[in-house]
Amino acid sequence: METEVNVAEISALDYEGRGVAKVGGKTVFIKGALPSERVGFQITKQKKQFDEAETVAIFKVSDERTVPQCRYFERCGGCSLQHISPTAQVAFKQRIMEEQFERIGKVKPKQILPPIYGHVWHYRDRARFSVSLDKSCRLKLGFQAKKTNDVVDISSCMLIPKPVSDKLPAIRELLQDLAEEGNVARFAEFYRGSEITVLNIAFKSKLRQNDENRIRQWFDSELSDDWQIWLQIEGKVSEPFYPQKDTTLKYTLLEFGIEMPFRPGDFTQINTDTNRLMVSRAVKMLDIRQGERVADLFCGLGNFSLPIAKSGASVVGVEGAENLVGRARQNARLNGCGGQTDFIAANLFDCTENTVASWGKFDKMLIDPPRSGAYEVVRSLKPPYLPKKIVYVSCNPSTLARDAGVLVEKGYILGQVGIMNMFAHTSHVESIAVFELTSEISKAGFKDKK
Repeated sequence: METEVNVAEISALDYEGRGVAKVGGKTVFIKGALPSERVGFQITKQKKQFDEAETVAIFKVSDERTVPQCRYFERCGGCSLQHISPTAQVAFKQRIMEEQFERIGKVKPKQILPPIYGHVWHYRDRARFSVSLDKSCRLKLGFQAKKTNDVVDISSCMLIPKPVSDKLPAIRELLQDLAEEGNVARFAEFYRGSEITVLNIAFKSKLRQNDENRIRQWFDSELSDDWQIWLQIEGKVSEPFYPQKDTTLKYTLLEFGIEMPFRPGDFTQINTDTNRLMVSRAVKMLDIRQGERVADLFCGLGNFSLPIAKSGASVVGVEGAENLVGRARQNARLNGCGGQTDFIAANLFDCTENTVASWGKFDKMLIDPPRSGAYEVVRSLKPPYLPKKIVYVSCNPSTLARDAGVLVEKGYILGQVGIMNMFAHTSHVESIAVFELTSEISKAGFKDKK
């Protein structure tokens, strides 16, 4: 690619956090550049409609620029926005959400809620680190480099808890020793619960006895009693390895008096503190009345189901993963709300009108889908099965906006929307929206638009 340095004025950020400029009538996305800046850049990739580039000099600096705190920031794929002040990051994410509603959904919310801020450093309560060996058989442990499969070897990370970050060199040393004996780990991940931190290591094949002994010895010399090692062998379910103990991996939702046990591999939010604030906001937006029947779609472990039940509703949780349905039932019983909850295993991406009808009528509904959204669900909602209120939690503003357009066509009003800064220093946007059925539709029913 060309090494010539070009100069451009940056007008905006794209949805990946890259600076946007027009050069010779062609759009250029420039990594590391911010709006209002004048930068020197080099083209890294040329396409028909646009070019990609990286910043090599800054001639006019934005007030929103800050010095990245991590020495691996330029290479590591774990972060992308450390060069932007935390306040500007939140404003950037809020703009993305609003633009997507307008551009994709053709809808406008009645009210923008204040953002939910969280800690900007050491906030991740789980992370998976890739493992690779270089040509000299030196092991690398870390996140993958931006837009490649190359592993960036790191000795610390400012997104994960400091006690975990401090152990990265020792974890690498253990994995290096095991690799030299012929057992190369596939990955290593950690999960921090309220009482224990789990280090889960995946291997392609069964470990020999001396390798297991090496892990035990390493644990005794490097880790404290509030840690535990789990192993995932040959792609099977992870199991506790050492030391054997009764302590359970769990997180808490203190406002609702809930403890939520989980296992490595279960989906949980990576930011427990912000998750608590998000759950609280969602329950307030639902405005539960005693005895209401509420659906929680894509319910997982019951992260929203149990707080909704604790608020006085009868809850039906629907989840595609059978193991999570079982875990949700256990969690409901553990927290004393088994009688107010029912959990169903169903593939919501195959949802039809008949599926919705089989659940019966709901007063209200919460939807918390993966990035692909809940299009099959929202298009299948028809009278008399339209809940009067829907709270939609999203990790992808474009699919939220698409689904919002469908719901508005069905007679819903898009009310309050807001973002939660769940993933500081990344371009990921977590947002929440509430939809209320208009009184006319609620009384008269709705004829689908063709």
